[in-house]
Amino acid sequence: MTVSSQATDDQRQYLTFLLAGEEYAISILRVKEIIGYDTLTMVPKTPTWVRGVINLRGNVVPVVDLAIRFGLADRPVSKTTCIIIVEWQLQSEAMMIGLIADAVSQVMDIAAGEILDVPAFGTHVRMDYLSGMAQLGKKFALLLDIDKILSANEMLDLHDAASETTGTDKATLAKHG
Repeated sequence: MTVSSQATDDQRQYLTFLLAGEEYAISILRVKEIIGYDTLTMVPKTPTWVRGVINLRGNVVPVVDLAIRFGLADRPVSKTTCIIIVEWQLQSEAMMIGLIADAVSQVMDIAAGEILDVPAFGTHVRMDYLSGMAQLGKKFALLLDIDKILSANEMLDLHDAASETTGTDKATLAKHG
């Protein structure tokens, strides 16, 4: 599934997804596509929240498990588990990262005036990872600031780990991609 959108000055679109029973949202402008969860190739010497890499049309894409990154319990893979491919700007280079989600919910329009401050209680996610929250019926979605989830050094490490995937790893990726 490929995602595209247009945002107005007053209203922005967000992709909402589930993670450990909570609803999160990221700007649709950063989402490149959503793919089903598939075999990942493990990369040695990466943090536990880096599940591995995938081959996305010839590109090696690191995959981050947000639940582990946020300090939540490890989530079992289910039929709704997916990988949200997002784009990060690393120096002058665009880099693709996969984010594991339990399920994707919807694309929603949120006006700038509808974004609320995140209360200092009730969430398991570090406050600096969030840009606000928006009401979804009787519940709220936490708006992630994906640029703050990983530091520049962590992004460089992911980029280097993906770049070092050579030989057997590339053959394995080609087989699964």
